[in-house]
Amino acid sequence: MSISIDEYSGFLNKLAEDIDIPPSKYKDAVDRYEAVGEWLEGGIYPEACNGGPDIYPQGSFRLGTVTRPVRSGEPSDYDIDLVCEIPLSKNRTDPGSVKRMVGDRLKRNGRYGRMLDGEGKRCWTLAYSEEEDCGFHLDVLPSVPDPQGSRHTAIAITNRRDSCYEWSASDPKGYAGWFDVKNNVAFGMVREKQKGLIQSRAPDVYARVEDVPDQLVRTPLQRAIQIMKRHRDVRCGDSVHAPISIIITTLSAYFYQDEPDLYSALRNIVAKLAAHVVLFEGRTLEPDLAAVSPIKLTPDGRWLIGNPVNPEENFADRWREGNHARAKKFFRWLDCLRKDIVDITARDRSLAEETATAALGVRHPAISLRRNGPKPWRG
Repeated sequence: MSISIDEYSGFLNKLAEDIDIPPSKYKDAVDRYEAVGEWLEGGIYPEACNGGPDIYPQGSFRLGTVTRPVRSGEPSDYDIDLVCEIPLSKNRTDPGSVKRMVGDRLKRNGRYGRMLDGEGKRCWTLAYSEEEDCGFHLDVLPSVPDPQGSRHTAIAITNRRDSCYEWSASDPKGYAGWFDVKNNVAFGMVREKQKGLIQSRAPDVYARVEDVPDQLVRTPLQRAIQIMKRHRDVRCGDSVHAPISIIITTLSAYFYQDEPDLYSALRNIVAKLAAHVVLFEGRTLEPDLAAVSPIKLTPDGRWLIGNPVNPEENFADRWREGNHARAKKFFRWLDCLRKDIVDITARDRSLAEETATAALGVRHPAISLRRNGPKPWRG
């Protein structure tokens, strides 16, 4: 029997729930990073003005697109990114000093000192093990305000190259604000209903509907991004040319048009992205798509996908390397995504569901949720 669009969209939502962070683990993560934030705020940062550091999440955890990663074919720990913005003058300090300030403060805490991995390129990482019923890595990113940035929310983050340190530009608050605007209409449509469902499935985590945080609500745009990122993890494996999450997220937000269901959102996003393959052939995009697309290929072979809140940053700055290896991988992945998840019209229900489940590496097929009735969030 063939599957309807409504049925298939509901099925994809169940798959997305399976790879999302459950409410109990989300609350664990918030409790942990708030505790880390309190410890960092209590530190002494010479010459800091306007109080202690500003601690806030960034990346997929902030955007509501967190997906449990797959590494070497196996589900891995969640990655949570936390910014530690110290109110220091960028011109009166240096990135190495700022990096060490944060690392030294974490090391002064006995527990965090034991959990701390070696110094990363840009961040310090705290590893919470599954034995602690958490299973995630918390990346703490040292930074200072950047008065030279294009927005008042711009920051300068520490970046280590061998034994040398330098500043890199970033603006996670600005980017999150841009994403929220793209997501706002859909969020308003699903907010109350989803909060009610989350509370009913996890009453031990959230006693009242109003206790459910907005960050656990998922729109079709957020679900589409989760599906795309997990499919990338499964199908591309550990390839160095695999599409990066910031490109997937940015392009999906650009091309989302407030579609009310997950399948329609995913189908339209993928169709618009796949249409850009003509750029390889020296052809131009359809005028309507070209007018809104952030993807450009210059006559000298440079790919451009600008950061929407920092025009000087090009997310596709490495796409030309290796005879356009990353660009080619991106479009091959899109073709695979289309075949695995999007093109379902000629399939019967069981084939569509089995193909999508395998392509996303889900161990507990969502089909059981539909056939056996509601299932509480796993914690």
